[in-house]
Amino acid sequence: MPADRLLLIIEDDATFARTLGRSFERRDYTVLLAANLDEAALLLQQHSPGYAVVDLKLSDNTSGLACVQMLHKHDPAMLIVVLTGFASITTAVEAIKLGACQYLAKPSNTDDIEAAFGHVAGIAEVELTTRSTSIKTLEWERIHEVLVETGFNISETARRLGMHRRTLARKLEKQRIK
Repeated sequence: MPADRLLLIIEDDATFARTLGRSFERRDYTVLLAANLDEAALLLQQHSPGYAVVDLKLSDNTSGLACVQMLHKHDPAMLIVVLTGFASITTAVEAIKLGACQYLAKPSNTDDIEAAFGHVAGIAEVELTTRSTSIKTLEWERIHEVLVETGFNISETARRLGMHRRTLARKLEKQRIK
């Protein structure tokens, strides 16, 4: 683990970002907060954090994956954890390819995130499931993949999937991860 304990949190939910930041400060991290890619880029001009927590879906329609790419380019040794309420295999794979060390689905707490910073190499003993992936899960992952491709534009996603916008909106509401 990097010794400097400087953490950058890129999260558009200001309340969650402050709460998470305070929790890490109690663990002796120095915390920087950014709500989007541009704010993070400005902070990187003056600071070199060793850690970052990045929300996958930011309110300005920027994907957190772009933030991961920028952070990794800035410092390939930075430990980056992607935190999301919209988890999918596709975005998990892309996050790791772009430089994240871990990918966590919400709800995750400070313990989970700090443990993720410590498990960079991966664990070969992870329990494998004997169940095959369900059709609903495959559908949800495909929907999310297209959402990411379209910058979370519901109308364009529905068009690309060949479904009515309201049908897609209902499916998204049913699958909401809390």
